[in-house]
Amino acid sequence: MEDQNNGIQQIKHKNNNLWMYIVLIILALGIIGLSIYMISIKKELSGLVAEKEAQRVELVEELNNLMQEHEKIKVSYGEMSDSLVVMDSIIKSDAKEIKNLLNYKWEYYKIKKKLSRLQVVSQNYVRQMDSLYTVNTALTEENLQMKEEIQIERRRNDNLSQQKEELSGKVEEASILGSYNIDAGAYRVKGNGSEVKTDKIRRTDRIKVCFTLSANSIVAAGTKSIYIRVARPNKEILSKGRTNQYTFEHQGETLQYT
Repeated sequence: MEDQNNGIQQIKHKNNNLWMYIVLIILALGIIGLSIYMISIKKELSGLVAEKEAQRVELVEELNNLMQEHEKIKVSYGEMSDSLVVMDSIIKSDAKEIKNLLNYKWEYYKIKKKLSRLQVVSQNYVRQMDSLYTVNTALTEENLQMKEEIQIERRRNDNLSQQKEELSGKVEEASILGSYNIDAGAYRVKGNGSEVKTDKIRRTDRIKVCFTLSANSIVAAGTKSIYIRVARPNKEILSKGRTNQYTFEHQGETLQYT
C-alpha cells in the first residue's frame, strides 16, 4: 500500500514538473514574442522620427531658399525696395515664426501651409516690385526726354538771343549818323557882331565847325544833339568847364565836350 502511494506521489510530482516546464516555455515564448514586437515598434518609431526629421530638413531648406531669393530681389532693385518696406517686414516676420516652429514642436502640414502662404506673399512682393520698376523706368525715360527737350529749347533760345544781339549790333551800327564835308575854322568877332576868319590864336573868339550828315533811314527823325570835341596838341579837350555840365555819355564813358 505504501509502495502504491509513493508511485502516485511520484506521478503527481512528474505532472507538476511538466506543467511548470510548459508554463516556463509559454512565458519564454511570450517574452520572445514581446521582444520581437518591441523591436519592431522601435524600428517603426525610428523610421517615423527619421522621416519627420527629413521633412523638417526639407522645410528648413525650402524656407532658407525662399528668404535667400527674397534678399537677392531686394538687392537687385536697390533703393526701390524701400517702397515696399511694410511687405518686407511681413515676410521676415512670417519667416521667423516658421523657423521657430521648426526648431520646437511642429506639424508638417501646418508649417507647409504657412510656408505656402509665405511663398504667395513673396510672389506678390516680386510682382509689385516689377510694377514699380516698370513705372520708374517709364518715368526715368520721360524725365530724360524732357531734359533733352529742355536742352534743345535752351540751345534754341541761346541761338535766338545770339541772333538778337547780332541784329541789335547791326542795327546799332547801322543807326550811326555818318558825317562828311567837315570844315572847322577859327573866327574873330568884330565890334558890330560880325565874324571874320582868322589864323591867330590870340584873336580867336569862336570856333565854327560845319559838316553834313549822311542819310540814314534807320535813325528816327527828330532833333539830334551833336557834341564837338576840340583837343590841344597834348590831347587835352578844350571845354568851358570841367564839371558834369560839359560832359556826355558815349559807349559807357563820360566824356568832355567843347
